[in-house]
Amino acid sequence: MTERNRLDNVIGFTARRTVERRLRIAQVAPLYESVPPRLYGGTERVIAYLTDALVALGHDVTLFASGDSVTAAKLVPGRRRAIRLERRPLNSDLGVHFAMLRDVRERADEFDILHFHTDILHLPMFEEIASRTVTTMHGRLDLVHMPDVFERWRNYPLVSISNDQRRPVPNANWIATIPHGLPLDFHEGTTARPGAYLAFVGRIAREKRPDRAIAIARRAGLPLKIAAKVDAADERYFQEEIEPLLDTPGVEFLGELGEREKREVLASAAALLFPIEWPEPFGLVMIEAMACGTPVIGFRCGSVPEVIDDGVTGFVVESEDEAVAACGRLGEIDRVRTHAVFKAGGIRARTDKISHGMRIYPA
Repeated sequence: MTERNRLDNVIGFTARRTVERRLRIAQVAPLYESVPPRLYGGTERVIAYLTDALVALGHDVTLFASGDSVTAAKLVPGRRRAIRLERRPLNSDLGVHFAMLRDVRERADEFDILHFHTDILHLPMFEEIASRTVTTMHGRLDLVHMPDVFERWRNYPLVSISNDQRRPVPNANWIATIPHGLPLDFHEGTTARPGAYLAFVGRIAREKRPDRAIAIARRAGLPLKIAAKVDAADERYFQEEIEPLLDTPGVEFLGELGEREKREVLASAAALLFPIEWPEPFGLVMIEAMACGTPVIGFRCGSVPEVIDDGVTGFVVESEDEAVAACGRLGEIDRVRTHAVFKAGGIRARTDKISHGMRIYPA
């Protein structure tokens, strides 16, 4: 599906809705990936869904992002193309982000709402208009400096993407927990056919535990397909600890895939393995799998228990032994029901939240 077709689908889904007041909204994205990303990039993909849906609702939306972004909004390039596509590494990515934020600041009076997705970079620059901003935190918050940061800038309204994400800083100025969403037509194929392999999809990083995924698949006697990117920061980890494991029989490393190929891998898998060992703020790939009818075997870390309905859309496990046992129970999961839970708005049924104008899970 081309990006233009994807935009048409999003617009078509929301075009029947109306708004009482047309708002002027600025969406401010990080510059590491385009919006949406060409390949991997959960934050930028969510920003794309949200931005296009807001345009379809009738709002006047301006997107500050890399110049290679594709959007229904007015695009203001923060730089010509996404940082990750640069052949020459930047001395610092802070400089290009500060330059973009300065442009946003100069135009701030043009907007009713400024929605930041730039972690904490913008906090010193917009204090006097903080009441007209919302900041969605997309990353981990269990860092030693975070309590001091949010104590210093308490006037910024904050949105978390899971309840667990805000646990390290419970007294920050949280206004809502809004889990991510996806378009209803994320996957339009059949969801009933069983898969013959396990999948690991995302990024190669120590906290994502691809080594654990390989061990689980081997013990379960199932092939494993790994569709994942390797960032420069994780290159050494990949070469020294993961690459030698790729010779394990049944393990196939596919590298970083585009959206269409990734969906095909997810849709045909017996299950998605999500064997993380860090406080995952959300984990978009989990609901991407559910949208394909594919169950998820996830470790009880971060947002996992909030996303997976244990025994319904997958299994929440606490050890490698439990994960291997869950592989033997996949026949208990109804793939049609898993897809139906996604379409009905899985988390919504328990939290009764609205995701920036998008239902959870469906956008």
